[in-house]
Amino acid sequence: MNPCRLLALTAFSVLLLLVAAPRAEEVKGAYKFTSKDIVYLQHGERQLMATLYQPQGSGPFAAVVEVHGGHWTSKDRFDNKNTAMTWAANGIVVLSIEFIMPPAAPYPTSLQDINYAVRWMKAHAKEFGSEPGRVGLYGTSSGGHQVLLASMRPDDPRYRALPLKDAPDLDAHVAFVASGWGVVDPLGRYGLAKKAESKPLIEASIQTFGNEDGMSEASPPRILARGEKVTLPPAFLYQGTKDKWTPVDFVQNFVDLYRKAGGQIELLLFQEQPHRFVNEDFSDPSSQEAIMKTAAFIKTFGAVP
Repeated sequence: MNPCRLLALTAFSVLLLLVAAPRAEEVKGAYKFTSKDIVYLQHGERQLMATLYQPQGSGPFAAVVEVHGGHWTSKDRFDNKNTAMTWAANGIVVLSIEFIMPPAAPYPTSLQDINYAVRWMKAHAKEFGSEPGRVGLYGTSSGGHQVLLASMRPDDPRYRALPLKDAPDLDAHVAFVASGWGVVDPLGRYGLAKKAESKPLIEASIQTFGNEDGMSEASPPRILARGEKVTLPPAFLYQGTKDKWTPVDFVQNFVDLYRKAGGQIELLLFQEQPHRFVNEDFSDPSSQEAIMKTAAFIKTFGAVP
């Protein structure tokens, strides 16, 4: 690791900076909740922000580290804000994180940030009304890919490269993982992008993984097909049947391999829905069903510390 980066991370590994006072939020649900912005990690002079959505009450609540999509290279922690607020109003703590993306730094830098965020959230879980054993992951699109990868390889030394000073032995294992319209197979997605002559998606894949070997190395279904030793937390996936960037056969192949490897996994398909359908129309009945069924899954597997 770059010595300057290590020094900066050590100095700020327990930094909990509230940029603004907690904000009271009003969303329909059983719980009132607040949101606040936090610096959870320092990369040199760059601060990585997170927004914490915290239900009011004694808890303990299930907790989610939420990872946004954006073909690995764009968007921010507010992309799934409607989902985060809805879950907080229904008794789930959500930490929506920023992370380093290409072209600033390629894979596995983002996985280092996600792995660190899980450990950081577990270290602070009781402060936020949760417990370490109730913490899981949720992501959408490319974020859905990254949370699957992070949950399957929590002990990968590349991903664990960033030290958490006050809890050096804390691991990044999660109680559950959920993925919405996740790009489960980056190499398969790259093939679709080339066929469609989608220059932005082609460039994003190359910026992130370098080449096809890198895409294969970071592909959850190909990891399972290779017989790599992995961790398999309870998993929940959902997407639309008209998702042209993550076809149903891609995700079904992953589900079959996950089950064959001994993992517990559920797949929920929404007829005629495209990629990003939840974020495109959050009020649509399919979107609401997806979000609330994912919430039920999170509460089930985040219930036992």
